[in-house]
Amino acid sequence: MSTTINKEEIQKFSRLADEWWDVNGKFKPLHMFNPVRIEYITDKIKNHFKLQKNKGNYLKGVNILDIGCGGGLISEPMARLGAKVTGIDMGQEPLTVAKLHSLETSVPVEYIKVPAEQFANEHPERFDVITCMEMLEHVPDPASIIHAVAELAKPGADVFFSTLNKTPKAYLFAIVGAEKLLKMVPEGTHDHNKFIKPAQLIAWAEQAGLKVRASAGLSYNPLSKQYTMNDDVSVNYMLHFEKLA
Repeated sequence: MSTTINKEEIQKFSRLADEWWDVNGKFKPLHMFNPVRIEYITDKIKNHFKLQKNKGNYLKGVNILDIGCGGGLISEPMARLGAKVTGIDMGQEPLTVAKLHSLETSVPVEYIKVPAEQFANEHPERFDVITCMEMLEHVPDPASIIHAVAELAKPGADVFFSTLNKTPKAYLFAIVGAEKLLKMVPEGTHDHNKFIKPAQLIAWAEQAGLKVRASAGLSYNPLSKQYTMNDDVSVNYMLHFEKLA
């Protein structure tokens, strides 16, 4: 069994572990755009499972896996909505932060340090929903992660990937703008060579048995300092897939 692990990337985010839940810290952009991403994901889940969103804990009974969960910024909000959530990552420090925050908020999430490929081998077709946010551009073999995701998903499951498009605009916005000029994230966070075009991600996913259902872009307005979901996938984008039966 092979795994795709980049120790330098793991160490990079581990060094920032104590800032995961600081809304004004190094992960401020994640805190800024997480609400719109979670809204997008939960709307898709709601429609699929015919859930009543106006009810509390409306994700109750939905088994969710968050791959590359970091400090739990996606995992915990989904669990707060009633879902049974498992978060996996290869960084021990972020997982420790995630576990402590879960205890502090009394929002139960199971956090595990394990490679995605190993977890897929141990738990095939287990999850109703799988999220993999801002991870693919930080691993040496994104296709391996995508195949692991497909193995972990139940037939008919919803799968969500988000990453950065390999375009000049993405380099300008994510690296020159966000890292060098606005200092929204630490310099060196991103490598444009590892950005992924949507067509390539879709090709890998279809090879693994996933069918694309929707796409959306995530854009930042420096004047309003707000993120919105739209049709512009030229920088940050999200793809929604369904696991074929």
